[in-house]
Amino acid sequence: MEWQPDEQGLQQVLQLLKDSQSPNTVTQRAVQQKLEQLNQFPDFNNYLIFVLTRLKTEDEPTRSLSGLILKNNVKAHYQNFPPTVADFIKKECLNNIGDPSPLIRATIGILITTIASKGELQTWPELLPQLCNLLNSEDYNTCEGSFGALQKICEDSSELLDSDALNRPLNIMIPKFLQFFKHCSPKIRSHAIACVNQFIIGRAQALMDNIDTFIESLFALAADEDSEVRKNVCRALVMLLEVRIDRLIPHMHSIIQYMLQRTQDPDENVALEACEFWLTLAEQPICKEMLSGHLVQLIPILVNGMKYSEIDIILLKGDVEEDEAVPDSDQDIKPRFHKSRTVTLQHEGGEGEEGEEIEEDDDDDDDTLSDWNLRKCSAAALDVLANVFRDELLPHLLPLLKGLLFHPDWVIKESGILVLGAIAEGCMQGMVPYLPELIPHLIQCLCDKKALVRSIACWTLSRYAHWVVSQPPDSYLKPLMTELLKRILDGNKRVQEAACSAFATLEEEACTELVPYLSFILDTLVFAFGKYQHKNLLILYDAIGTLADSVGHHLNQPEYIQKLMPPLIAKWNELKDEDKDLFPLLECLSSVATALQSGFLPYCEPVYQRCVTLVQKTLAQAMMYNQHPDQYEAPDKDFMIVALDLLSGLAEGLGGNVEQLVARSNIMTLLFQCMQDTMPEVRQSSFALLGDLTKACFLHVKPCIAEFMPILGLNLNPEFISVCNNATWAIGEISMQMGAEMQPYVGMVLPHLVEIINRPNTPKTLLENTGTHMVMHNITITIGRLGYVCPQEVAPQLQHFIRPWCTSLRNIRDNEEKDSAFRGICVMIGVNPAGVVQDFIFFCDAVASWVSPKDDLREMFYKILHGFKDQVGEENWQQFSEQFPPQLKERLSACYGV
Repeated sequence: MEWQPDEQGLQQVLQLLKDSQSPNTVTQRAVQQKLEQLNQFPDFNNYLIFVLTRLKTEDEPTRSLSGLILKNNVKAHYQNFPPTVADFIKKECLNNIGDPSPLIRATIGILITTIASKGELQTWPELLPQLCNLLNSEDYNTCEGSFGALQKICEDSSELLDSDALNRPLNIMIPKFLQFFKHCSPKIRSHAIACVNQFIIGRAQALMDNIDTFIESLFALAADEDSEVRKNVCRALVMLLEVRIDRLIPHMHSIIQYMLQRTQDPDENVALEACEFWLTLAEQPICKEMLSGHLVQLIPILVNGMKYSEIDIILLKGDVEEDEAVPDSDQDIKPRFHKSRTVTLQHEGGEGEEGEEIEEDDDDDDDTLSDWNLRKCSAAALDVLANVFRDELLPHLLPLLKGLLFHPDWVIKESGILVLGAIAEGCMQGMVPYLPELIPHLIQCLCDKKALVRSIACWTLSRYAHWVVSQPPDSYLKPLMTELLKRILDGNKRVQEAACSAFATLEEEACTELVPYLSFILDTLVFAFGKYQHKNLLILYDAIGTLADSVGHHLNQPEYIQKLMPPLIAKWNELKDEDKDLFPLLECLSSVATALQSGFLPYCEPVYQRCVTLVQKTLAQAMMYNQHPDQYEAPDKDFMIVALDLLSGLAEGLGGNVEQLVARSNIMTLLFQCMQDTMPEVRQSSFALLGDLTKACFLHVKPCIAEFMPILGLNLNPEFISVCNNATWAIGEISMQMGAEMQPYVGMVLPHLVEIINRPNTPKTLLENTGTHMVMHNITITIGRLGYVCPQEVAPQLQHFIRPWCTSLRNIRDNEEKDSAFRGICVMIGVNPAGVVQDFIFFCDAVASWVSPKDDLREMFYKILHGFKDQVGEENWQQFSEQFPPQLKERLSACYGV
């Protein structure tokens, strides 16, 4: 017999649903408690589905809410539903998928896909066949409701549908969906395309088998009067461009013409989908060939899309010029991520730890707009196309730019400044002749009366900072810096933010060029401390940290320290240990401590102590959580990572002066735990600190070496490239301090290092590429250093690493680390000359990479080269040196007489 509700129980549930729509928080809390009680009764869920599907006289919001509460219960407890309850719910869903109300149909669809995604697609075999059959219903509501449910299932379970687990239902579903592309109802047509679209990126076999029919059906809908249909057609073509470009190429001319129209669609959602096409096309090798003839049409369309819409201006409060006194709300502040310390060698450009930089999105930042809109997409498309076409873009752009940049309407002028910023990277060469005129104009725009013009001018100028710095400072750098500093103190928060970010970019480019203006810069940045609301303070920390990185020890002057440190320390004292605002402040102080060196001494003790406390607290929390995960929250390990990095900055900046602080703390014990943490970023920062402490105060590290070395050996795993890099660097530093006492540990680390140096590198991304090079350089240095202190242990392996070792080190500029590594290789060749014979040409090449080695190192090279020449005899040497490139031959002859 079918389940029937108890009337009193039903009234109770209905009352609860009514109460839950009340705005009163006390009522809301009572509802939550009541829901938790009712969830103890197995048939409570029957009441919920009954209200949704059977109580047609109830108002729709109450019925829909009943379904949404049921959906949440399914998500949380479905595995505990008795089979009779689960069956009743499933039957009711399928019987009522054609409810007259669109809201109820949509709610039932959500409920069906939630049940399906709970592993029920396998155990509900009638679901898909029944939904597909219902598509044939004469009743519009039934057809639309079934399609809505199918679309949600396709979104949530696309991989499962394309697998053998369900006997490949797509073989039936995809041809079925394609039939509905011609349906008379636009809503149904839209559902049908959206269903098929779920399977493009995964290249579902059933779709690939019908690909030509699909593409033809899309073309037939190109001019559909319904904007939702047009949007789904554009989305399909963009995805096909990524996965089946071969099928689109024959039609590409017409597709481009179509997308040019759609990018100007009156419905912005359609225009945005179409605009994605240009972004995707720019990544394809055929882009240049296909688009060249269409740039004359495309460029004006993209430029036009870069204007703020009226709604954008309202959302951005474009008419509010002064808002600096308005506090920030929490949602104004995006989550931020700390970049753990990665040790690089000094040849990598600047000194210090320039880790694995990920480009910030270079787009101007309309934080308060939805993250992605037509303006941003158009700007991004122009940016990538500028990188494809380079200066060939300019003939189509320059005539437009002139009209935009000097336009009386600020909205149009603003879009012109954005265009100029978007093409900066790709068209830099071609823009150079115009910059002497444009940069002063942009600097003038920094004083525009509209805040949105001032903020975009900041961003665009930062994109040309490299060129500005390459010119005599009085021409552009000084005026730009002066105006940007004024904008840092602007009355508008968006302008403050843009100016502060732009100034940080200028600092990175200008480096020590800024030294003469330090006093003026610091006055401004310090004044901003008292002026900024929460969000911009975080950006100000970054500008100060970047300044310290850029000017280094030039900051270590009493007058500068007097200006800078009091506000930083005041903030430091104000923030609690659990406040996430500590992250950017700690990062900033780490840069400042490294730059100030001994100048940081008066501040180091409280800063050091607090960092140790943060590490200790986080470790203690992690231990509690691991033992009782149900009672304690997992700690935010970023606190520990940032604290370890600041300790590294202190050790690097203070050198031997850090010894007293280390002596009075338990940092070595804490470090031992951090080095074994499960989170790679914690280990990465731990090894950086270990290396810095080894350099600064080895007497405290030495007693721990026997415990530390096996852990370092275990972390020589290039899968975690930054961890591996920092562990390798620390081993090299320890070797130099340990000398011959390193002997017992060589076997723990050398085999791993030799294995990594011989791996064929296949970097997948630029990021990995820079990371891989960095690790390689550090590994070669460390092997050289190990060989220098323990030649008898390392030299027998010489033939296994000499070739990649030489190839890697030839690219490093002369410095101390390279010096110690080459001394090691020379000592090892003395112990095992046979190990280098096969690859001697690589050794010669690496020696020639030195510009000015120290005299005693030059002497070592001389002996080895001449020893080898004497050993093989004049004639063989002549034959051997014939293989040298001319430059190498000249170099060795001039420097070493061979």
